[in-house]
This record gives sequence, structure tokens and C-alpha cells, in this order.
Amino acid sequence: MTAPATGSQTEGGRQYVTFFLNDEAYAIDALAVQEIIELGAITKVPHLPDFFKGVINLRGTIIPVIDLKRKFAMSSDEYKRHTCVVVTEVETRIMGLIVDAVSDVLHIAEESVSDTPSFGARVDTAFMKGMAKVDTALVIILDINKILSETDTMALAELQGGGGVEHCSPGADEERRALQA
Repeated sequence: MTAPATGSQTEGGRQYVTFFLNDEAYAIDALAVQEIIELGAITKVPHLPDFFKGVINLRGTIIPVIDLKRKFAMSSDEYKRHTCVVVTEVETRIMGLIVDAVSDVLHIAEESVSDTPSFGARVDTAFMKGMAKVDTALVIILDINKILSETDTMALAELQGGGGVEHCSPGADEERRALQA
């Protein structure tokens, strides 16, 4: 007898939100995704690593935003029309991930997922859960809890814990811009 499926895990697989970074397809567990929003104004925060783009105010909640292409050291052109933010829950924190475009929600069967290949000791692949074959394409499945290093996680905790970011009310960004104009 098989255990009942829980959350995004369905019989024989899981539900994943798929998206693109450049021309490569990636996936994260659908349960980790809270919502997908249009890329809007991002408030920059000084002294953060390059891939931390800043913070957004999502209905009164300040959310740090990470450019996944920069985090993965990929070439990154300007943001395009379909660029969006995937709002995720990472452990107990909310974080936004900038991606080129969200593609689909897919059921990926367990037997379609292969282990992450080894690229040698110098290449960290801890953030990858595996690679899935979907039709003729390969999809890299990410472990959302391992995308950030321990140092990155500490910076994120400081950012969300009041380490340099003022928690503001909706409309505060517009007020600040009006004062600066």
C-alpha cells in the first residue's frame, strides 16, 4: 500500500512551477511558491551582494528580491516584458526570485527525475535536486532551501529583521520618490 500523497506530491510525482533563465528551464516545488507577480520597482539596499536586487513592498510586507541569473553567474541582459518575480517561502522566510518567464505548472513523475550529475569538487550543485526529462527537454529542479549559502541566508535574515531596511507602509516608495523629485 502506498502512503497518501501530500502537498504538491502526487501519486508517482510532484507538482512543479517551471520557469526560464535565459533559455534553460528550471523548476521549483509548487508548494514553495506563494504567488507570481509582475516585476515592479525594487528599492535598492546598500552593501548587499550583487544578486540581491533589493526589496519590494508586497501589500505591506517587505520582501527581499534575488536575481537568480546573477546568483547562478549567468549572463543577464536587461529585464524583458515577461520577466517576473516568483514569491517563495524559503524555510520560514519569504523571498522573491526574478526569472525571465514563468512557463507552467507541471506534474513530473519520480521516474523522470535523475540525480544531479557531478561536475567535480569545485562546482557546488547542492541547490539542485535533480534533472527531469520533460518531453524532449531537460528541466533543472532546484532545492529552494539551498539556493542561498549560509552567508546569504544571514544577510537575508538581517535584511528582514530590520538590519538596514525600514518597514514602510504601502505608498511609502511613491512618497519617497515624490520628495526626491
